[in-house]
Amino acid sequence: MIIVNSILAFVAAIGLLVTVHEFGHFLAARLAGVKVLRFSIGFGPPLLRWGGRDGGTEYVVAALPLGGYVKMLDEREGEVAASERALSYNAKSIPSRLSIVLAGPAFNFLFAILAYWVVYMAGIPGLKPVVGEVVPESPAAVAGFEERDRIVAVNGESTPTWSAASIALLQGVLDETPIRVEVERVSGARETLALQVVAERRALTEPGALLPGLGIREWMPAFVPEIGEVQAGSPAERAGLRLGDRVLMSNGEPVTAVSAWIEQIRANPGKPLEVLVERDGERRSLVLTPEAIEEDGQAVGRIGAAVGAPQELVDEWYAEERLGVGAALWRGVTETAEVSALTLRVLGRMLTGDVSLKNLSGPINIADYAGRSASYGAVSYLVFLAVVSVSLGVLNLLPVPILDGGHALFLGWEALRGAPPSAAAEAMGQRLGLMLIALLMCLAFYNDIMRLVGG
Repeated sequence: MIIVNSILAFVAAIGLLVTVHEFGHFLAARLAGVKVLRFSIGFGPPLLRWGGRDGGTEYVVAALPLGGYVKMLDEREGEVAASERALSYNAKSIPSRLSIVLAGPAFNFLFAILAYWVVYMAGIPGLKPVVGEVVPESPAAVAGFEERDRIVAVNGESTPTWSAASIALLQGVLDETPIRVEVERVSGARETLALQVVAERRALTEPGALLPGLGIREWMPAFVPEIGEVQAGSPAERAGLRLGDRVLMSNGEPVTAVSAWIEQIRANPGKPLEVLVERDGERRSLVLTPEAIEEDGQAVGRIGAAVGAPQELVDEWYAEERLGVGAALWRGVTETAEVSALTLRVLGRMLTGDVSLKNLSGPINIADYAGRSASYGAVSYLVFLAVVSVSLGVLNLLPVPILDGGHALFLGWEALRGAPPSAAAEAMGQRLGLMLIALLMCLAFYNDIMRLVGG
């Protein structure tokens, strides 16, 4: 079921973002007076097809949703009637053609801005960046980090959550200068620490290596799980679990972590568990029998209740960044710009060898992220869509033939030389661009497979 959800979330994300991208090209072409022959979402055999009558645009939804295209009237791709030559793409001015080329990435950036706008109005939840164990003699230990320090800002950038802190720390690593980290001590005093990265920076850029490489572990407070919503007719309701019950013991073992208790439930489908809970100051013993459900071909236990942290712990350790309409829109603009700049920096450092190529992700890893973000809720999925949309916009602007940036490069050549590149030169560029994209995809697939093999 998890795999199915990941695939569906991935297909929905790619379908939406490709539609946004291609609609940018489509709208710019129509505004420039270019006749659009086909607007296709996906490649391969058409699943749905409409329009196209009397010389109008044909709209297609194809079987393979990993792309799309806008086919315009163009004398370079076939004979055009004399009466329609003024409607062809190649007959338009260079600025008009450039606007059509750049409109696709521009719409990806616009989508990201709107997504971040909604997200920041709704509020982004996350764990406060509180430091747990500091590894001795690590860069964090040398800088003076202490357990229970809360990271307030990195290089002047506010860090309300671990997500924000991690991104700011990564940017600091790429800057190759000491990172200024403002922390709030347990006593309430604030201090600015100079985090000097002495290890190989490239190693720190590998997925999941940043915080361990700096010698920092996230603070994870131990707490007694609390029952949230209980589904009607579920094993939890039949056992007598109620909203607000605190789970103290299960099968004779103390319960101090939500994840451990959930794993115990999943590992015991159809087997009774003796559970001790605290309700209104009183302790009650219940017998809970998880129902067996099939997940990825295996039977796992499920009780039909939400399990989380007590509200007072949520208030203490969780943060939510929420902004008003105007501030959220501006944050959407700045966030899109910052993510775009970071993406470009990471790509550039990959070429110089300063950033690990393991950061390249293919469809498998992206689908995994899509499924996980969708399972966390609409806000998390919107953030995922915004990041992927920015990535699509940036990648399409790279000066690689077959990408929008390559087409813009050819138009720049035409503007400087007064004539477009020869058909042979353009065809050679297309082949080289296709070869480069194929190599990158092979590397991305390799990374995906190695992540699966390595767990």
